Amino acid sequence: MLIFRLPDSDIFNRLEFSKEKLVSFVSFDTKTVLDLKGSIKEISREDIENQNVSPKTKSQLIEIAKETPESYALKISQAKDFIEKNELKKLVLSRRKLLMYIDIDSEKKLSLTKSFLKFCDSYPSAFCYLFEKNGEIWMGGFSEILGKFDKKNNTFETMSVAGTLPLDEHWTDKEIEEQKAVTEYIQSILRKFSSNLKVSSTKDLISGNIKHLKTDFSAEISPESLDKIISELHPTPAVCGFPKELCAQGIKSIEHFNREFYAGYIKVETEDFIYYFVNLRCASFFKNYAFLFVGGGITLKSDAQKEWQETELKSLAIQNNLVFE
Repeated sequence: MLIFRLPDSDIFNRLEFSKEKLVSFVSFDTKTVLDLKGSIKEISREDIENQNVSPKTKSQLIEIAKETPESYALKISQAKDFIEKNELKKLVLSRRKLLMYIDIDSEKKLSLTKSFLKFCDSYPSAFCYLFEKNGEIWMGGFSEILGKFDKKNNTFETMSVAGTLPLDEHWTDKEIEEQKAVTEYIQSILRKFSSNLKVSSTKDLISGNIKHLKTDFSAEISPESLDKIISELHPTPAVCGFPKELCAQGIKSIEHFNREFYAGYIKVETEDFIYYFVNLRCASFFKNYAFLFVGGGITLKSDAQKEWQETELKSLAIQNNLVFE
């Protein structure tokens, strides 16, 4: 089961069984690719609400390491050591926030379909999805694209998104430098595949209760180059760091959990476009708890307390849109 909505659209879609492979979820490490086959068909809000999507617990006894500000500060310290030792600009560290949402006495249950619709209403410019397969349930929504390819004119678009602050705060050198590194990385790749690269000025990207810095790119490419471009772009410095192979090693040694589909990407092919969405604002759901995946770019200027607050702020995107009834 997959339900999704494209950015800035009022139309909800589902996959209706067929042999077409139109949607794929790719994990952060690209080792897991979940292909969801089917024709893309429109579905009403009412039909979405009537879908039965209920989480199942992985096991009766699940060991959960709950992240605390102190344990996260230790990881940030380790990340800074790794950055300094390897002379890096930044390393992207993530958290898997545990959310227990059923009390023993509570009779209310989580409605994932209504949560999905509320989430969509809160983020009208985001790609939003809800899927269930092989007992796994994931929900997410985000405005960040890894790529968008126009089949008619061979135009490829992508964006550099990095730096995070509450809406009322002003950008500092830390966020500006963080986003600049992502921009330079994307430029260097696209120049290899196109001679007419267009780069926008850097602007604010508002995402609910937070903002990021964003630069847009557009280039004409050959369709044969598309897969190669995506493999070179992923993971971008915005979700990993640079150089990506070294940063991926650092992430694995510091985080101590599997990111799964978080910071991976979702490929959606329609009649006119092929989209690649970065799977950032997302969560996996179980019977009485969920894991909310969040992260942030760590530099030598990072403050552990501020980084914790940033991840808490990001986790509210999912948490504040959960519906219990």
